[in-house]
Amino acid sequence: MSWVYLCLAIFLEVAGTISMKLSEGFTKLTPSILLAFFYIGSLSFLTLALKTIEVSVAYAIWSGIGILIITFIGVFFFNESFSLLKVVSILLIIIGVITLNFTVSHDSSKDRQITEKQK
Repeated sequence: MSWVYLCLAIFLEVAGTISMKLSEGFTKLTPSILLAFFYIGSLSFLTLALKTIEVSVAYAIWSGIGILIITFIGVFFFNESFSLLKVVSILLIIIGVITLNFTVSHDSSKDRQITEKQK
């Protein structure tokens, strides 16, 4: 269930960031209110996800996937610039998130083996 919470947190974070852009510096009321609503929801679901997912992994996934989605939205819906440097930077973030997940699962299996040997 924690992974579902993390996915909801990512979705709400993306919605909050879009609302941030649409609020035009808090000059538009509806997007400004939605911004607060979405970020409160996002952080609430992220907190629930942290019950069973390590904070380093959850935060890396939350921010990394959020960056990826927001970059695509920025380019395709807000006509923001897109360059090779942006692509490489985003790929490095994704590689970092994947590597972090492998490291954590490897460390967890080592911890289980140590615990079993102590019994």
